[in-house]
Amino acid sequence: MDWLKNNAYPGRGIIMGLGPNSERVQIYWIMGRSENSKNRIFVKNEDGSVSTKAFDEKKVTDPSLIIYTPFRCLNNTYIISNGDQTDTIAQFLQNGKSAEEALKTRTYEPDAPNYTPRISGIFYPDKSYALSIIKATPKRESIFIDKEAGTPGTGEMLTTYEGDSDPLQSFIGLPRTMPIKNTAQENLDFYWEMLNAKYRVSLLVNWENSVIIRNANV
Repeated sequence: MDWLKNNAYPGRGIIMGLGPNSERVQIYWIMGRSENSKNRIFVKNEDGSVSTKAFDEKKVTDPSLIIYTPFRCLNNTYIISNGDQTDTIAQFLQNGKSAEEALKTRTYEPDAPNYTPRISGIFYPDKSYALSIIKATPKRESIFIDKEAGTPGTGEMLTTYEGDSDPLQSFIGLPRTMPIKNTAQENLDFYWEMLNAKYRVSLLVNWENSVIIRNANV
């Protein structure tokens, strides 16, 4: 918790874990340093997915890496990511293939000099889950971690960056252990306050396919 609380800019982040009664919980946030990145909100779609959307359409300069669908539910499997690889994973699962196969077709984001990692999380109906990060260090490096089961009240976190630097340093090491609070709202409040108010943009909590969101732009 101290690492996240004292980190000026962890970037985008995913936490996957179980609630107190083994509820499947996913937490995802976005942050931004540029006006283009900060000009976003999370919106719920009719199919239950969540997408990013420009808060002020007139201020959009480049939508390519900031507008996407971070959360989808497919046949009671919850998919979350920091980019359009959400859709790649969903398409592969729909065709009877695996999330790992889907991510082998993707690479880190083409945003030199940062080369932002792609982070993804998949929660299956049996409560097993997987976390993935694809980054450039200095070539394509892919880590895919399968978990048979988690511990109630505990989650694992991946972020895109180690902190506020120029260029940005990609996340180092394996997922960090984080707490899962007792309700969706508690998690929303807890992690929103944990993020640097200067850069936080939006945060969502998926609690067994019931999603709540908070946006800095209102």
